[in-house]
Amino acid sequence: MITTFEEYKKEYQKSIENPEAFWDEIAGQFSWKQKWTKTLDWNFDEPNVKWFVDGKFNITENAIDRHLLGRANQTAFIWESNAIDVDNRVITYQNLHDEVCRVANTLKSFGVKKGDRVCIYMPMIPETVFSMLACARIGAVHSVVFAGFSSSALAGRIQDCDCKIVLTTDGAYRGVKDIPIKAVVDEALETCLGVEKVLVYKHTGTPVFINKERDIIWQEVVPNALSTCTPEVMDSEDVLFILYTSGSTGKPKGVVHTCGGYMVYTCYSFQNVFQMNTEQNSNDLFWCTADVGWITGHSYITYAPLLAGVSSVIFEGVPTFPDAGRFWKVIDKYKVTHFYTAPTAIRALEAQGLDFVTPYKLDSLKVLGSVGEPINEEAWQWYHKNIGKEKCPIVDTWWQTETGGIMISALAGVTPTKPSYATMPLPGIQPMLVDEKGNEIIGNDVEGNLCIKFPWPSMIRTTYGDHARCKQAYFETYPGLYFTGDGCRRDENGFYRITGRVDDVMNVSGHRIGTAEVESAINAHIDVVESAVVGYPHDIKGQGIYAYVIVPSTTKNHDILKKEIIAEVNKIIGPIAKPDKIQIVSGLPKTRSGKIMRRILRKIAEGDVNNLGDISTLLDPTVVDEIVKGKL
Repeated sequence: MITTFEEYKKEYQKSIENPEAFWDEIAGQFSWKQKWTKTLDWNFDEPNVKWFVDGKFNITENAIDRHLLGRANQTAFIWESNAIDVDNRVITYQNLHDEVCRVANTLKSFGVKKGDRVCIYMPMIPETVFSMLACARIGAVHSVVFAGFSSSALAGRIQDCDCKIVLTTDGAYRGVKDIPIKAVVDEALETCLGVEKVLVYKHTGTPVFINKERDIIWQEVVPNALSTCTPEVMDSEDVLFILYTSGSTGKPKGVVHTCGGYMVYTCYSFQNVFQMNTEQNSNDLFWCTADVGWITGHSYITYAPLLAGVSSVIFEGVPTFPDAGRFWKVIDKYKVTHFYTAPTAIRALEAQGLDFVTPYKLDSLKVLGSVGEPINEEAWQWYHKNIGKEKCPIVDTWWQTETGGIMISALAGVTPTKPSYATMPLPGIQPMLVDEKGNEIIGNDVEGNLCIKFPWPSMIRTTYGDHARCKQAYFETYPGLYFTGDGCRRDENGFYRITGRVDDVMNVSGHRIGTAEVESAINAHIDVVESAVVGYPHDIKGQGIYAYVIVPSTTKNHDILKKEIIAEVNKIIGPIAKPDKIQIVSGLPKTRSGKIMRRILRKIAEGDVNNLGDISTLLDPTVVDEIVKGKL
């Protein structure tokens, strides 16, 4: 673990000058059944990237089994339920091993084999993590779908990767809500005929429909399964999981991560960014508030903390239930030392006032983290002063579903920090800024599009079932480079600040949502002729969703129509994608070739109506005046 800034600079230099020797040494700290024959084989034109070629191992042996000798009774997870009057659950590394093996053996009894895809649609309970690790243990590929997505979105993801098994629960608790999870799965499976079995964990006691040919209750089979399961020997480049992410075109992309590089990089990034004490009797406790339906939960709840052998919190609830002091109450309750959350949550809690913060000591905290989107300076200062008491370094982490792990971030207490800046790349990460033509922008105090010029171990390998799409999305814009899709500023000291997406992807509460995906859902409404969606600045979410919608002139009640459009988006994608503002318009700004000028719509949504640029080339420039006058 890097412990000084001088050491960081030396390690970074080493990682750039001889990347293969650098990663060889890091990978050597793990348990392998067969050492790799070649550290790296790559070209970004195909693209084709392979790390630790021919290496054989199983990630769960490194995350669980290798800790049993000295840490069997150490806490792996503390589960804090949504309700405050429910006892927490403490899961030791030995408990974790046994439960993972039981789920793994149950999946094997269903006929699940290495390479089979398994869909997990579950809330934030320990069984969700057991399920992910159980898949990894037997070589099955997990595809976790956030349990807030609609049945239509779930069905699309199941179909895309041809899942044969679904793991779910009867229901889920989220604040005051009791969400019917199994009912969503039942609806999705009406169009997913390839699913053979559904394993249902009874969590809320919600009555559910049981298809006797297909559905099996978890509590009736898993506890009876054996608590030992020989791990499947996996190749470094075997697929570990698929995770779907929104792109600038309608259909979500199945981002593929493989076993070896993902293991090595996520653990390395975790250890260095958060600077946790990983000694056996350490009191350090990590809490990442993400959901495992997103990459943050994959990397920094399920995998990296276990690979590092530390203790973590899994939280089922929301930050404002039963009140806006819930996060701070949990931190004091368990003496959390390292806390990792999203700017959206920080801004929402800041808006509730300090009355919900002052009752708590928060004196156990050592490090604060931020993830999902750039944190604005006001929120950074509030977090630093009121939660960290001005003594905890803040690591503002930049990374993506496609990168697998944190790419640019301060290392807590080691490298300098600067409000709203992710600061510096981790060793092994080679960022560069380019202009629109792909020319590198040299020096500091500059701005451009953020690319990465050299592979890192946990990077995306392909988009499932469609390698051409992977190439087109990430490697074609600037040949020879991985294009992040983000704009970026590099200040006079070489610190990096992400300025936002440069493609048609919005970052809403830290979740990437494609404009085309939302437009497609809006257009499914029978009264919608056409729509265009853009992001706009939102005080809490970072970006809100602004929809411009054309409807027939005969449509009388626009208020009812807007409610129906929101319901349609909820049904097709889920509540996270619902528009915050819907403006009914008679036309959209289009070029003569029919392309919608979203740049203009974005400016209007942002309120920057005096800086719309040249609109004379539009097919009908007058439509812009009408949209500006009707702006919400």
